[in-house]
Amino acid sequence: MNVHDYYAYLSGAREQLWNFLRALPDADLNRPLIEGDRFHNIKDLLLHVVDVEDHWVHGIALGDSVASTYPHDWITPHAEQYELSWIIAYGQEVGRRTRDFLGQSPDLSQPVKLVQDDPASAQVTLEQLLWHVMTHEVRHTAQIVLLIRQLGHTPPWLDYLRFVRPQPAPVVAGGDADPEADEEL
Repeated sequence: MNVHDYYAYLSGAREQLWNFLRALPDADLNRPLIEGDRFHNIKDLLLHVVDVEDHWVHGIALGDSVASTYPHDWITPHAEQYELSWIIAYGQEVGRRTRDFLGQSPDLSQPVKLVQDDPASAQVTLEQLLWHVMTHEVRHTAQIVLLIRQLGHTPPWLDYLRFVRPQPAPVVAGGDADPEADEEL
């Protein structure tokens, strides 16, 4: 599995999830089902996933975050104050930029400083950073799916196998199968 293929899968799964969430009542998307200081509902998690991708990929790795175009408190989002369409528009912009960047075949082995203004900051490769962002999204998508179930809805099937094309089984040479029997099917 490579970064490009996995990000393509995540983009498709994300669109499926957004399409599903568009059909839910706003009250369900805003219902506080998670205790804690930061994230309480589906919209909080959706916004957080976009923020993390925008921060790490576009802000840290590329120095070109789009968060200023979508001003909000990323630490404690209180996303119930935003329309779902606003969160999705922000996510679409971030996703488009990430796909465009990956389409340029960047050097995934290039080092990325985790804290840009600290000369002693730890570094990871761009590939490691992208895997971090993608794994982060998968974890929070699973949380969102659980919240959807807790609200009494059946979430969409977002598993990887739903998005890859099935490959035919390889033909075994010298097998016992009757080739004429296959023609009758």
